[in-house]
Amino acid sequence: MAEFTPGVDISTDTPTIEVTVGPNNPMPIGRQTFRLVVVDDAGNASQPDQVVIIIADQDAPTAVIRGPRIAAFGKSFELDGSASFDAGGGKVVKYVWTYMGPVT
Repeated sequence: MAEFTPGVDISTDTPTIEVTVGPNNPMPIGRQTFRLVVVDDAGNASQPDQVVIIIADQDAPTAVIRGPRIAAFGKSFELDGSASFDAGGGKVVKYVWTYMGPVT
């Protein structure tokens, strides 16, 4: 069991770890990124690998948007919201799309 803090490494000698959360230290809703680097017995460190976990509200639906990593200039592309879900048993019936402008 481990309480993670963004940017702070936690080292273990086992290949699994429990991310400990609760009412007093909840993980924020949305996408949360975790990184893993492994070290061999000679002290060589791997390149990092990452996973993105979606923390979902159990009552409200969770939006999951997918799109291409790169889109050609002047060409159309598709966004996909089909992975959105309602963990509370409801059904997603409406998708509201907004272009937020360039990343600054």
